[in-house]
Amino acid sequence: MLDTGTKKPPRNADLGRAGEEIAAPESVRSVTDHDRPSQETPSAAHRRRRRLSPLTFRILAINLVALALVAIGALVLDRYRDQLVEAELRAMALQAEVLAQSLGERATDPATGTFSDLTPTLVRPFVRRFSAPIQARIRVFDTDGKVIADSRVLRGPGGVVQISPLPPPEGDTEKDAATKFADWFYERVATGLNALDAVADYREATTVAAGDYQEVQSALLGQPDKILRRAPDQGLILTVAAPVRGYRQILGALMLQAESDEIAESIKQVRLEFLMLFLPAFLLVIASSIWLARTITRPVVKLALAAEQIQHGQGRSMPLPDFSNRKDEIGDLSNSLRQMTESLWQRMDATERFAADVSHEIKNPLTSLRSAVETAARLKDPEPQKKLMAIILDDVQRLDRLISDISDASRLDAELSRGEMGPVSIAGMLNTIADLTNAGREEDPNAVKIVTKLPQGEPLTCFGLEGRLVQVFRNIIENARSFSPDQGTIRVEAWRETDRESDTILIRIDDDGPGVPEGNLRSIFERFYSERPDSEKFGTHSGLGLSISKQIISAHEGQIWAENRKGRNGGVIGARFMIRLPAL
Repeated sequence: MLDTGTKKPPRNADLGRAGEEIAAPESVRSVTDHDRPSQETPSAAHRRRRRLSPLTFRILAINLVALALVAIGALVLDRYRDQLVEAELRAMALQAEVLAQSLGERATDPATGTFSDLTPTLVRPFVRRFSAPIQARIRVFDTDGKVIADSRVLRGPGGVVQISPLPPPEGDTEKDAATKFADWFYERVATGLNALDAVADYREATTVAAGDYQEVQSALLGQPDKILRRAPDQGLILTVAAPVRGYRQILGALMLQAESDEIAESIKQVRLEFLMLFLPAFLLVIASSIWLARTITRPVVKLALAAEQIQHGQGRSMPLPDFSNRKDEIGDLSNSLRQMTESLWQRMDATERFAADVSHEIKNPLTSLRSAVETAARLKDPEPQKKLMAIILDDVQRLDRLISDISDASRLDAELSRGEMGPVSIAGMLNTIADLTNAGREEDPNAVKIVTKLPQGEPLTCFGLEGRLVQVFRNIIENARSFSPDQGTIRVEAWRETDRESDTILIRIDDDGPGVPEGNLRSIFERFYSERPDSEKFGTHSGLGLSISKQIISAHEGQIWAENRKGRNGGVIGARFMIRLPAL
């Protein structure tokens, strides 16, 4: 007898399909796609309006910071400038030593070997003669620290004339806009970089004395010295001082002073050449960063918009974008989201179909229960009332079993997702189930016998939930037992099957029953499908056992199917259930 009045395929199943999702009809869905308004959410609209995403800014920042560090290091050029300055100071120190030695010899009488003090008459022509060739300012101090001669000061009958160097002529051609901008940008950069240097400022006193210059004081003590200073126009001023000796007596000090125009021009040329390379690299980094960010952010934004639409009930009207042609992580993400969304819709359809099936299955015993209660209320004879009360009790028990199985099936997905899987011994599990089932044969001589055939010494271990796998094998063995004849045999066999592509465990369960109709080999795993033997009491099974079994096996990435055993004459001699699980 069937558990439902609508499904009447014969035999051998307790339940409906667990692994196959059946799309619910449009009439079953509570809200259809056409009923939902097509409106963007505020976050989706904001994401559409945003031109550059935070990820774009991060990519730009990372690339530009790295480039900026290289640019700053190249613009500073401290080591290169220091080497040039040091070389110039050594050259000036050598010139100062030569000039000081020449000046000391001029102050010494070669005939007598005596020397005289440095006088303006002796020193000034010497200073004027040598300042132009070496292109440096020469000053000579006496032992009291007073200036005797200065190459930029001319003294004559008309008074004192101060000489100041003029800037070089710019030429007749005017600079174009690009050159002017480059010069202006360089001046700003150079000024900022010069401000970072720990160089003392140069100040020209109104009345110059040896105490204003540390290097001159050192030279008057007999020790040559050199110092680098910063001019008011941010240029560098190089000064060296050497003692002027007459034999072994210090007669004064000679100081050379030169501006680092050549050094500044050399550094400027290097910096400008670097800028000519830096600007294209800078533009290339920006363009490549934006391109890279857009290739990442645009697909992610589209996927996020589609996910929001799915969240607000617009998913089926606008499917997720397909980026599977991209051979990168974005393509993998797109495929995963599409598969997840498809699985979500299938689960929703299966839930709706399950709810409709549950409603239909519960109505049958409720209708029978209501009819029996109404009839019992009108009857006066106790015998018919007693029979109706027995029917009512059976219907209540049937409802209780049905609700328990429905509750177990509805929470199965959640339990499978929360459960912690571990190694499970299939051989040990099958032996235990067989021993427990065979233990009752002593009381019932007609009971069915379970025979196991398992390999010796070969591990049959899989990764899964032991309790749920026990439920699968108990369901299938109980289903086979209910259709087996008295004193029949159920044969349980398991073995390992290994090839280049997979390593699996196969379990075969055979019975000697009437088999499964060929057209129902797949439908026996559908929910609420139930075809029971005539000898079995009506309502004993809810039709969910095989469906739950298929759902559990699918969660373990396995397969379950049914087939018929054939005899030599081609007739059906029993049913066979096959289970395939990944081996550990």
